[in-house]
Amino acid sequence: MFIAEIFHSIQGEGELTGVPSVFVRTSGCNLRCSWCDTKYASWQSEGAEMSVEAVVEKVLEYPAGHCVLTGGEPMIAKGIHELAAKLRARGKHITIETAATVPPGGIACDLASLSPKLSNSTPDPVSANGWRERHERTRLQPATIAEWIDAYDFQLKFVVASGQDLQEIDALIAGIQRPIPRSKILLMPEGTDIATIRGRDETLIEVCKREGYRYCNRLHIELFGNTKGT
Repeated sequence: MFIAEIFHSIQGEGELTGVPSVFVRTSGCNLRCSWCDTKYASWQSEGAEMSVEAVVEKVLEYPAGHCVLTGGEPMIAKGIHELAAKLRARGKHITIETAATVPPGGIACDLASLSPKLSNSTPDPVSANGWRERHERTRLQPATIAEWIDAYDFQLKFVVASGQDLQEIDALIAGIQRPIPRSKILLMPEGTDIATIRGRDETLIEVCKREGYRYCNRLHIELFGNTKGT
């Protein structure tokens, strides 16, 4: 497996915010989000090759009962199904953080943290180096999202940069054709620094109060900044 980093921290986003967790960040992604905050695991794909057994051994060095498989896009990582199965066999609670463009294929998972990418994620033609069209074709897969929702406990986590994103979210939810509780839809302000996040969160909080969505903080940014290993 090509691994960008393995670290012990607390979950900074979603329903399990604050829970001590071991993060396994695979390197490699099938998208090129303009605002990606882990480009070393996607745009540049840095890391080292590790066997599944070596990854499991590293995870077991830490006391946390929760393990987060993230990326990049973990579902394109070689050996991801084997890794999840071995971690489940060792009693770990497994969260998979995915853009939900790849079907689950029966992977061991306790919480599917699904983050479909809105049009605000599309990179500009210059920086994308030919990826813009591929990103647009791939970023939204309603049928695949439905597969995840049918198979696992889930949360739908959207990165929101402006008010027009809310219309896209409503359209996508309708297209999934599943009864999704509003409490399972998390709105997270786009930004990798506190000033940017705080400039957007008041609007999102009002939307959540009005629509019944859940506000998603980025606790790790507040505590540690936008740094590796956090």
